[in-house]
Amino acid sequence: MKVKRFKVSTLSMGLAKLSASSTSVKGISKVIQSESGVMKLDAQTFKDLEIFKSETGGPSLFDFCNYTRNQQGSEVLRKRMERPWSDPFHIKNTQESITFIISQRQSFDQLPSFVTTEIVEDYFHSSLPLAGDNFFEFGIGILEIRFGDLRSYGKILRGVGAACELIRALQNIVHLPGLSSTCGELSPLLEEMRELLLHPGFTKLPDKETWNMNFWTIMRIDQVFRLYEQPALNRLLELVYEIDALVSMADATQKHKLVMPEVEEAQLFIKGEHVVHPFLKDAVPNPVALSQEQRLLFLTGPNMAGKTTYMRACAIAFYLAHLGMGVPAQAFRFSPAQYLFSSLSLSDNLNDGVSYFRAEALRVKAVAQAVADGYRVVALMDEPFKGTNIKDALDASREILARFATKEGCLFMFSSHLIELSDQMNATDQIDCRYFEAGESGGKLSFEYILCSGVSNQRLGMRVLQEEGVFELLNYESNLKS
Repeated sequence: MKVKRFKVSTLSMGLAKLSASSTSVKGISKVIQSESGVMKLDAQTFKDLEIFKSETGGPSLFDFCNYTRNQQGSEVLRKRMERPWSDPFHIKNTQESITFIISQRQSFDQLPSFVTTEIVEDYFHSSLPLAGDNFFEFGIGILEIRFGDLRSYGKILRGVGAACELIRALQNIVHLPGLSSTCGELSPLLEEMRELLLHPGFTKLPDKETWNMNFWTIMRIDQVFRLYEQPALNRLLELVYEIDALVSMADATQKHKLVMPEVEEAQLFIKGEHVVHPFLKDAVPNPVALSQEQRLLFLTGPNMAGKTTYMRACAIAFYLAHLGMGVPAQAFRFSPAQYLFSSLSLSDNLNDGVSYFRAEALRVKAVAQAVADGYRVVALMDEPFKGTNIKDALDASREILARFATKEGCLFMFSSHLIELSDQMNATDQIDCRYFEAGESGGKLSFEYILCSGVSNQRLGMRVLQEEGVFELLNYESNLKS
């Protein structure tokens, strides 16, 4: 930031008797920035789970979680969602913070709003003049500011007022009885905020509002804020944004009636009851259970029966659990993974000369590489190898599934229409076979979306074409020509 100054030496008057060793800006939390302890997702998985963008134009998972009050709080939330945790310690820390915030929710209503924080941000990042600090230079400098450029003085007045409002609000928050004993990652954030607020430049602020202060006092406070306490004020803003993101996650957990999962330090497993997709109205709940005893779920059933939605619902619940949030389920237990892969909406890439089948092969290769590197991997694949002929698809699926089933420390979901694989699936203890199926009501197909045990041999392609009247239309056109 470039600041115009009227010669600055050492501050020696009134509020300005401060040490120049103010707290340096730490930036966004080191915990959030660190890549260690983070579960990795790639672009395809972010796309499949619609974490930041919905392919249908509806809300994304980020929209689902975003109740932040500040734009910068929204950015902290985005960073969290880009890098969910991969270890029980950090996940539990976030869970404890979210649970605490829910129990003391009214206390956090006093967090400064975006109106205040935006004014303070603009105040610090605008190239405003700054007066000197000895008596003579200060007096000349503030007169030049006051009568030279009224717009600059107006911004200073507005910025000082907003910064004072910010500090007073935070001083009230940290002394609230309900926040005297916090837990999880919220504790160090509030403790650091308390320490910063003890700086003399903050404790000696006048109690009255800025518009009741005299011109001299306003300019002295401006000098203190921008010359000596700007690093501390910047850090206070960052702490506000980090807490804002945590409060947003707590609000999403509470408003969407999500259930806090149990995280365990154990071999990789997932167990959930009544899991639903959070965006579906009146969604049908289903269980999910994967462990090292049965580490591969083989899912069959006709199109439209619910296979893809079920896989996406399980993946979203698993992902939210790694954020430390609640999940859309009645109950959920898990141990964390290091990689989450999904392959639910692959496409070819004509620009790079990648066919659909090669895209499928590359996707399987990415999963295989992470497994070979020894990571704890969870991977979901929806009808892979449909970009080739049935014989190749059958052979490829058989070989890949046989190998996936032997990979300790990993979990897989694999949906397929290739019911010819059922004999091999049933003969392998590590594979759990489940299916969705269509029913019939009034001569029309109906779907209950209930997960069943076994392999479906239901084929509905011809039935759907008949119900949609495709053959009648084609026959009608033929009759006209004859």
